[in-house]
Amino acid sequence: MDESVEQIDPTAEIPTDIVKKRAASGAAILTIRTIFLQAFSFFANAMLTVFLEPAQYGIFFLVSAVINLLAYFSDIGFAAALIQKKEKLTKDELRTIFTAQQILIILLLIIVFVGTPVIKNFYHFNEEAIFLLWALSFSLFTSSLKTIPSVLLERRLEFNKLIIPQIVETIVFNITAVYLAWKGFGVTSFTIAVLTRSITGLFTTYIIQPWMPAIAFSVSSFKSILRYGIPYQVNIFLAMLKDDGMTLFLGSLLGSTGIGLLGWAQKWAYAPLRFFMDQVIKVTFPAFSRLQDNKKELSNAVSKSIFFISLLVFPSLVLLVLLAPSLTQIIPKYTKWTPALTALTLISITSAFAAVTTPLTNMLNAIGKISLTFKFMVMWTILTWALVPALSYLYGINGAALGFALVGISSIFAIALSSKFIDINYVEVLGKPILGAILMGILVFILRSVLSTSFVSVIIMVVTGLFSYTFLLLIIEPNLLQMVKIFKKND
Repeated sequence: MDESVEQIDPTAEIPTDIVKKRAASGAAILTIRTIFLQAFSFFANAMLTVFLEPAQYGIFFLVSAVINLLAYFSDIGFAAALIQKKEKLTKDELRTIFTAQQILIILLLIIVFVGTPVIKNFYHFNEEAIFLLWALSFSLFTSSLKTIPSVLLERRLEFNKLIIPQIVETIVFNITAVYLAWKGFGVTSFTIAVLTRSITGLFTTYIIQPWMPAIAFSVSSFKSILRYGIPYQVNIFLAMLKDDGMTLFLGSLLGSTGIGLLGWAQKWAYAPLRFFMDQVIKVTFPAFSRLQDNKKELSNAVSKSIFFISLLVFPSLVLLVLLAPSLTQIIPKYTKWTPALTALTLISITSAFAAVTTPLTNMLNAIGKISLTFKFMVMWTILTWALVPALSYLYGINGAALGFALVGISSIFAIALSSKFIDINYVEVLGKPILGAILMGILVFILRSVLSTSFVSVIIMVVTGLFSYTFLLLIIEPNLLQMVKIFKKND
């Protein structure tokens, strides 16, 4: 039996109270730093949508979907299986997974280069789009080299280190893309930005968490990882088929301009999730995995996660939907996105439901209930492919957005079935954020009706919305500040 890498990966010995403490501190670290990064990214995306036309933005959206499709096959759930594994990891397991992943990546890169003419003809890609396709393919390779170091950091819940490569990648990518787009490089802006992000991210990761890659293969280690990895990756594949697969299909139906408008709506509708939820989910998966034998603590942790995600996501979505029409009028060259406003509103419904269901499916994966999340993904995939194409054909991008919204509403079934494994008072957890967001929305809507459209009026609405929401929550939930302190300390 190969020696364990306990000196590298001591998480199996971490007591519950330490897990909770590290998870809470990790959430705090990721939240503070990610707020900066997401604000930086959102500003950069806003600049890109000013400098780029919907068709150019649509090309990036489509090519990214092609690569995302391939990325799911490059992992087979290896990383999640290593993180979720209760026992200490061994050197054989790490080296075996590294070897297997590199083999998969090489095969995928061959598929991309051989299939380039087919992709080019099907989507009518120009040379710029093909270079972007190859650049994103290269990023798959560099990403695979970062898997093991990232897993080691996640198992130790050292998110203060894990966030550093993400910071570097985000800053490098966005500065490069915006500058080149401003200079008129079009789609090539993304190509150069992707390459610089990939290289800098790889070097930074290995500086933060040194690990010597080695080629090895253990059949027993590979099988033990696949027992969890394959079911997990099947769920991820269904998610890909539901999202990126649908994007590829809609690209042929709506064209690059239509998919660019839909991509803009999705980008901003999902922005609150990326801003507030992703860092919490990053922390909770390994934390939930280590609380899986303690139902009370697990229920408490999931409830807190959903509450604080909803507390931030719900008002953000309301403000986004209400302010978007004004922003498309006052930002120069932004009126081209006006046709996507209805789609933005509809997709925001999906985003709101995801704020609740994502922590739940994250919890189910963490405790090993992959079969249940698989059933959910089958349901959502079937609904997506049954509704979105038909509605897209009838009503264009708004029909596609309506289809996504209806699929999001179906998440009610996932919420109901998750109650078999944890106890959550949804009236308590969701009621107050929803009520606060609705009351804030009414106030901002009234202000929008009486104020003229300008930057000043938008600032007034944002400031009024934020202050009113905070004030309303303190009235609805007088112990809110104390709850935040408890969440941070995780007492």
